[in-house]
Amino acid sequence: MKHLNTRLLAATAALCLSALPSLAQDVTLRLSNWLPVSHPVVKDIMMPWAEQVKEATEGRVEVQILDAPLGPPPAHFDLVSSGAADIAFSAHSYTPGRFALTQLAELPFLTPSSEANSVAFWRVWESMLAEQNEHAGVKVLALFGHGPGQLFTTSKPVSPVPGLEGAKIRVAGEVTDQLVANLGMVSVQAPSSESYELLHNGVADGIVFPYESVPFFKLDDTVKQALTVDGGMYNVSFFMVMNQARYDSLSEADRAAIDEVSGEALVRMAGKAWDAADKAGREAMEGKVAFTPAEGDDLAALQAASDSIYASVRGKYEAKGVDFDKALEMFKSEIEKVQAGE
Repeated sequence: MKHLNTRLLAATAALCLSALPSLAQDVTLRLSNWLPVSHPVVKDIMMPWAEQVKEATEGRVEVQILDAPLGPPPAHFDLVSSGAADIAFSAHSYTPGRFALTQLAELPFLTPSSEANSVAFWRVWESMLAEQNEHAGVKVLALFGHGPGQLFTTSKPVSPVPGLEGAKIRVAGEVTDQLVANLGMVSVQAPSSESYELLHNGVADGIVFPYESVPFFKLDDTVKQALTVDGGMYNVSFFMVMNQARYDSLSEADRAAIDEVSGEALVRMAGKAWDAADKAGREAMEGKVAFTPAEGDDLAALQAASDSIYASVRGKYEAKGVDFDKALEMFKSEIEKVQAGE
């Protein structure tokens, strides 16, 4: 009887331990990173968010930012959806044709700041676009964009714009590819990490970039001219996602804690970080790069070149049964709200 009671007590203890909520389990989430750790996306967005997750979950969940990526940038959505990585980020434009609705946040003339663009688009996405399920298979933690993208050249004058016909420009996805082509320039498709070699070796005559990226990729002594536009010539939208099954496996308390520091809070933090990096980037170029605001005929040329881009995005929205005009109106309205402090 004594041995029986001992066995019963041991079994009961084991059962109780197995029934303890996952709240008591420590979890490490692997974040695949393909940028240098000094890049603002990593040091000012991913790293602070990882600390926030650890604090919000009282240390139960840690985010490990990997020293080397698990694959190239375009593969990162599938790395997460397949479970090869727990968390990752990348640009929607790296996989052409996959994310049609996110191009709203990439349109010309609509980015007064990264924060305004990012928060406004997040609100549109939550309200109108999430149900279209373009990010199927993952938990969307954040969607954000960089600051206003501009045109930089190594030596070619940026004004008048028609004088740039035939110039080879490294582009950042479908929107800038169309813009450059519509202006008679030749687009060069390549990752941002190859920008230095492209410009130094004469493969490209210029590049479209936000202010932050020029000094970060050590181009501030290479580019000499810049054509700037209020609201930017374009934007690039990014996703930050988590494997859905991995997210679902966490305790309810830890899921709630991650949600609290993700979504609009994370989007806003990302926007502020990029705006700060843009400010520093612009200052780093002072005295090195000649900035020319697009006005008069130059601005008219850019606007005319953008008409077909808006029409293309409209067509993609219509193909998915989403009201483009309503989405664009909400996007612009939310941008104004963010700028007003809302």
